[in-house]
Amino acid sequence: MHGLTAAHKTLVFGTKLRVTNPDTDRSVNVVVNDRGPFIPGRDLDLSYGAAKAIGLSEKGVGRVKIDYLGRDMRYVKRIAYQPALSDGPPVPVTIQVGSFSEKSRAMRMKKGLAINYDDVYVTRVMANRKVFFRVKVGNFKNRNDARAVAEKLADEGYDTLITLRK
Repeated sequence: MHGLTAAHKTLVFGTKLRVTNPDTDRSVNVVVNDRGPFIPGRDLDLSYGAAKAIGLSEKGVGRVKIDYLGRDMRYVKRIAYQPALSDGPPVPVTIQVGSFSEKSRAMRMKKGLAINYDDVYVTRVMANRKVFFRVKVGNFKNRNDARAVAEKLADEGYDTLITLRK
């Protein structure tokens, strides 16, 4: 909340931006670390700390100038595979991108992923007597078919796990 971060619908996680309020001529550097906003006509959500730095915290909404500053590559993730997928015949798989104990968090991630990806869905599972909501992308014939999509997701900053489709 007080950090210098932002949410954007399509920019990859780790994108660095300079955001300037033209009314005050104040600027702040932020890092994209979330999806959103999910309000038509809006492209960027600033954290409270970033909005306060440029004089938008009271107003809440305003026009800004955005300059691209590069990318923090620490946001790029690796692709993990469920151990059972390492050998044997091809099996149907999907890409798990998140697992949450709160359904609302899973639905928020699903909404963000659905902007750029088809076949995004949430499954409900029990593990260790707890309920989890897993966000998944796609249904693929085998792990090689899933790899290209998983690489794109990982480059955008999502944790990915290629896992059996159930």
